[in-house]
Amino acid sequence: MIPRAPKGTDDILPPESERWRTALRTFDDLADRYGYQLALTPIFEHTELFARGVGEDTDVVEKQMYTFEDRGGRSLTLRPEATASVVRAHLDRGGDGILKVAYAGPMFRYEQPQAGRRRQFLQVGVEYIGEPSPEADVEVIEVGYRCLQACGIGDASVLLNSIGDPEDRVAYRDLLFRFLDQHRDDLSTEAARRIDTNPLRALDSKQDETVLEGAPVPIDHLGSAARAHHAAVEAGLRRQGIPFVADPRLVRGLDYYNRTVFEYQAASYQVAQAALGGGGRYDPLAAMLGGSDTPGVGLAMGVDRIVLAMPDVVDAPALDAFVVWTGDERLEAALVVASSLRAAGFSADLDLSGKSVRSQFRAADRRRATAAIVVGSEWDEGLVTVKRLASGEESTMTLEGTQAWLKNR
Repeated sequence: MIPRAPKGTDDILPPESERWRTALRTFDDLADRYGYQLALTPIFEHTELFARGVGEDTDVVEKQMYTFEDRGGRSLTLRPEATASVVRAHLDRGGDGILKVAYAGPMFRYEQPQAGRRRQFLQVGVEYIGEPSPEADVEVIEVGYRCLQACGIGDASVLLNSIGDPEDRVAYRDLLFRFLDQHRDDLSTEAARRIDTNPLRALDSKQDETVLEGAPVPIDHLGSAARAHHAAVEAGLRRQGIPFVADPRLVRGLDYYNRTVFEYQAASYQVAQAALGGGGRYDPLAAMLGGSDTPGVGLAMGVDRIVLAMPDVVDAPALDAFVVWTGDERLEAALVVASSLRAAGFSADLDLSGKSVRSQFRAADRRRATAAIVVGSEWDEGLVTVKRLASGEESTMTLEGTQAWLKNR
């Protein structure tokens, strides 16, 4: 019996993987245009990093992390998110100056698998570290929004809230505690358990939305600095033409957030896990990890959710050219043709198995090539036959002519 992939993981192969490649390339292009350079951090970290940074009294740390002891007796955890890792890496480097980075990679959470919620999931994100201004928040939100637009998700919008600064939450926490304590018997077991340890986390509960309708909300209890910051974020989003909806109950699920929090949603993406991504400002995180106070804001988006939300489109050509060769004596020439096309910047492939010309043409169709470049007897005169697969139009030309034809197709 062939082993299966573990529950909550996926094998993503062609042709489905083309949609993933589109999403990844779109994000990478946008991040580059906005000045975010690549960051690569370990897939596993010391467990303490997430316990301190994400928060011990969060679902992620309490129930969802893949934690193990290595042979040296150290407790390590497969990363459930990337922000804590990026901030740790910045602090390791001295923590000075502005850092704008983008990342892409697998994250791991022990979830109940369903559409848009996997135990291993691919996430992309950006982190803007060292800049406290609301314009940084706006830029980060814009990167994610423009990415969704570029992926064809035209009805995306932003849910926006502010949870204030830690000092703002002292009085608010008391108000929320009193409200929740009065309704303790009406809350789910999980929300009731959170009342005494971290009442803000109770606002995350989708099971308790009816009970929580009358709960006080953070945005009504902001200090003057957080209020001014939030107003500037809203003004910046309007300036950039980014639609947003005020959601006073949005708090996100991690302890390091302050001030701005946001999520991306789209009406065309209707599953239980409706957020395509989200993020917020995390000024307290560096100090939570033992560093000096360092402002930061970031976003993370699930590529699996983006792919589910992307509209069905007619498949574009996946290859510029598929090289077809006639007879064993033409294989070496076909390899030369494919190599020269690749060196010139074109995507090209060929079948090395020695199948019939008809089978090779079928392979070209399956690979969605724009053209088949046939290496036959005409190669003795330095020529190839170019066939446009969509129309069947054929021309005989030199290899250099083929490159010019592909550029102008």
